[in-house]
Amino acid sequence: MVQTQTVGAEEPRSRTYAWADPHQWLAHAATLSGLEMLQRMAKGLIPPPPIAETLGMSSAEVEHGRFAVTVTPAEFHYNALGVVHGGVLAAILDTAAGCAVYSTLPVGMGCTSLDLHTRFFAAVRVTTGEIRCEGTVVHRGSRAASATARLEDRRGRLLAQASSTCLLMPAAGSSNPAGRGDTSAP
Repeated sequence: MVQTQTVGAEEPRSRTYAWADPHQWLAHAATLSGLEMLQRMAKGLIPPPPIAETLGMSSAEVEHGRFAVTVTPAEFHYNALGVVHGGVLAAILDTAAGCAVYSTLPVGMGCTSLDLHTRFFAAVRVTTGEIRCEGTVVHRGSRAASATARLEDRRGRLLAQASSTCLLMPAAGSSNPAGRGDTSAP
């Protein structure tokens, strides 16, 4: 006879969090450049997008062509193997690369990821502690931009990296229908 043991007999853990209405961003996008938007978000003057709250991103740093964010790994990031899910790490890398590109855009322009090539070098666990991801623009054209992102632990050990291409386009609600903006490189 095979005996079975009930897995997960402990009380389930729970998590509650809140986020701001993402449409608040649209109102600001009509009057602020990407850099101004991200700087105001970093200062707490504009709420972060819902994904930042979902993943627990904090302490953003931003300048033209560069964006960095920190995350403290938690159990809710884990996959079935007891490490932070690669999709979570990819989302953090995508955020850093995309926001680095966004920081170069003029009023009325936005961007979206066309691709994200990721490489994972080390498992990330709760015991890893705070991780930092920095995205940097490599090239900015008039219709697309490329960026890289590096995810490191607090000792500077490389955990993952990514390269991304972003499509540049009018921001939602923008009065820039041609999708043309400042085409100067960073």
